[in-house]
Amino acid sequence: MGRTLSVVKSGDLEIVMTRSFNAPRALVFDAWTKAELVRRWFGPRDWEVSECEIDLRVGGRWRYRLRHGDGREMLLQGVYQEIRRPERLVSLETNDDCDASEGQALATLSLVEQGGVTTLTQVLKYGSKRIRDAVLESGMERGVGEGFDKLAEALAVPAGACTR
Repeated sequence: MGRTLSVVKSGDLEIVMTRSFNAPRALVFDAWTKAELVRRWFGPRDWEVSECEIDLRVGGRWRYRLRHGDGREMLLQGVYQEIRRPERLVSLETNDDCDASEGQALATLSLVEQGGVTTLTQVLKYGSKRIRDAVLESGMERGVGEGFDKLAEALAVPAGACTR
């Protein structure tokens, strides 16, 4: 598995994304579950995380607001269904571009480490093929790819380290 993002359709309802990172899975897990780390990498390069709230417990909520330089905003939020540190996160999520009921996705994040390399697999299961396809056509692959590139960079530099 390479260091590039793989995005494939699975059946009529799912998107499966896979990417490997040169980092232990506990660190990758933390990057998904600690607000100060999520702010460093989440979203495309031309967007910033302006709001990040994480209540890491089953039934707890997470909420990310992204802001583009031109003023556009995007809200993503979810409720944790399962948490198994450092290997698995499951949440029911939605974003403000989708219909609240049909646009929800069951997001399952799995992390497998071998030899210091962690392979991340995220499966997004939508309520309809139409919504799944609309998400794919929205530029999601580019945005996730850039975000995962930023995640790889953040994992290479410990939080608080000077990069000069």
